[in-house]
Amino acid sequence: RLTQNTLLNAVAVIKRKIVMAINKKTRQLVHQKHHGHCGYCGKEIKLKDMQVDHMNPKCLRGLNHVLFDGVVVDKTDDIENLMPTCRRCNHYKRGDTVESFRRSIKTLHERLERLYTHKVALDYGIVKIEPFDGVFYFEKSDSHCI
Repeated sequence: RLTQNTLLNAVAVIKRKIVMAINKKTRQLVHQKHHGHCGYCGKEIKLKDMQVDHMNPKCLRGLNHVLFDGVVVDKTDDIENLMPTCRRCNHYKRGDTVESFRRSIKTLHERLERLYTHKVALDYGIVKIEPFDGVFYFEKSDSHCI
């Protein structure tokens, strides 16, 4: 018979497995994927400042399951799904897929243009908005990637 305590303990174990930290060796490999640059914006990042993004997010684990020799394998934490990111890109992307994040960044200039302070900055020539071309740093050249 399942009790409430048994269920709560099971949920706690699952949560611990989901939020497990990525080990040092894997972090170093992820950092090297784009030679110390954020895979999205291209900004140079130090290993200690790098955040690791799951391109197919952990909250959508079903996207990361593959059938291998008749067994379902979770590829969520595989190196192919891990992207070196700066804090800003990782926080802005949140649990989005890469394509959803791309759509958000492609319309960011439109949202900025609605802000009053942005309009003032435009009047004074302080800022210039250029729409995002839709290509992330990791897509611009395979020569950047290891």
